[in-house]
This record gives sequence, structure tokens and C-alpha cells, in this order.
Amino acid sequence: MLTNFKDILQDAYRGKYSVGSFNVYNYETMRGVADVAIETSAPLLIAFGERYLENMSLKTVHSIAQALLEDSPVSVCLHLDHCTSMSTVYQAIKAGFGSVMYDGSMLPFEENMANTKLVCDVAHACGVSVEAELGSLASGEHSHEGKKSDKENYTDPDAAKEFVETTNVDALAVSIGTVHGLYKGEPNIRVDILKELNAALGIPLVLHGGSGTPEETIRECIRNGICKININTEISMHVMENTARLLGDKKPHYSVLSLKQADLVAEVVKKYMSIFAAK
Repeated sequence: MLTNFKDILQDAYRGKYSVGSFNVYNYETMRGVADVAIETSAPLLIAFGERYLENMSLKTVHSIAQALLEDSPVSVCLHLDHCTSMSTVYQAIKAGFGSVMYDGSMLPFEENMANTKLVCDVAHACGVSVEAELGSLASGEHSHEGKKSDKENYTDPDAAKEFVETTNVDALAVSIGTVHGLYKGEPNIRVDILKELNAALGIPLVLHGGSGTPEETIRECIRNGICKININTEISMHVMENTARLLGDKKPHYSVLSLKQADLVAEVVKKYMSIFAAK
């Protein structure tokens, strides 16, 4: 069952657990994520980023998600991830996405806040939830979202409070030391900043760059307001590394390889779902 993420994340916020948001790019990734949702009866997000529009259209993504989950009672949100184009955000709302992330984090604060408010006004009128981002993440190894020039800019709690109160956004992605991709060195996650943000805002917070973050750090973040964690790079790397091995060993028929790739996606999703649910 496709839904928006407001109720899903509010339940997670009250229960002090997190919901996984898993990036998809094709049928195999969508099948792997949906299979885990059905198997575990646990809510999660199928996240499709703006940069993958070359792979599939928004309408195609929605149609596949709807077909995979139409007979399942589990709540799954089809989410537009990291979108800098307001036009694309509105297209996703029209296509049936249950939540959208307008990412104006690289814009000046006032412009990001004004644009996010416009997105929230439109989305909320359509029953769609909105995630925004304040602060910015650096780019790590094997990142497919960030750029080498990206610099860490921690989220300021005072600015975040003004932003949330002005925009009425449903969830806020914050920058506390995670990276897009995999860490180049030892992670330095600023849980102290997260605690200030959680105390100031009182809404579900989002952690981007979950791949490779130590489990205990993830759990500490969840205890302090993180209710949605994004996983992308580890899905891609796990599938590609094992696909290379399979092709080197057996060279299976493409139809068989496709099913195996969906299973490989599911392995990563299951791993993180167990971490996110732990208290």
C-alpha cells in the first residue's frame, strides 16, 4: 500500500526507531526493496532521485511501485529524493509520489526557505509530505549524488528552527558529519549538534549518507531524533561486486541475473532494516 511518509515518520519519532529510505534506479532495485517490505511487514521508503530520471520516468516508477505493492497491506512511501527542480517536484506529486524532497540546501538560506514553503503549500494541499535539507554533506568515496567539490556545512539549530516554523516542512535532512558515498577516513558524527537540533525542532529528522556509518553511531542518532536514514551507495556496490563475480563464474541468462540482483538488493535492505529497528 502506497502512502505518504508523515504518519510513518511520526510513529518512528514517537517510538524512537528509524525508517529506511532505499534508493532505486530500475525494476531490480524496486523489486528488492518491495520484497523486503512485504516479507517483514515493516514500513519503508522507496526513494527515487532526480538524477535517475535518465533511467526511468516518474510515471514508470510510480506504476512499478504500485504494481509491486498493490496486494500488500504494509505501508510504503514512494519518495522523490534530492530534487533541486521545483518543476520536477510538482511532476512527482502529479505522478502519485507520496512524499517529495525539495533540496535547496545549496541556495542562500532565504531562497531555500521561500522555495521550500511554496513546495510545502502545494504538496500539503495534495496530501503529499515534504522533506527539505539545511546544511550540506561532503562527498565520500563512490558517491553518485555528491560532487568532489562539496564541503561539509553543519546545520545550525537556530536557523533550522526558523526554517521549520516558516515552511511547515514535515521532515528535515540535517548535516552532522555523514557523507554522500563511503567515508574516506574515520567518521566524525556530531551527535551534539543533532541533540540541539532535536530539542529545537521536535519534528522527524533525516540522515543522508547512511552507507558505511557505524551501527552504534546510527543507533545513537536514532535515539536523538533521526527517523529516516538514506541508503544508496552500499546497495549499488553490493549488487555490482556480486554481479561481477556471477558473470565471471557462470554467465547466467539475463533473466536469472535480474532475479539475483533483486535478491542482492534485498540483502542490503534487510541488513539496515534490522539496525534501524533496534532500540
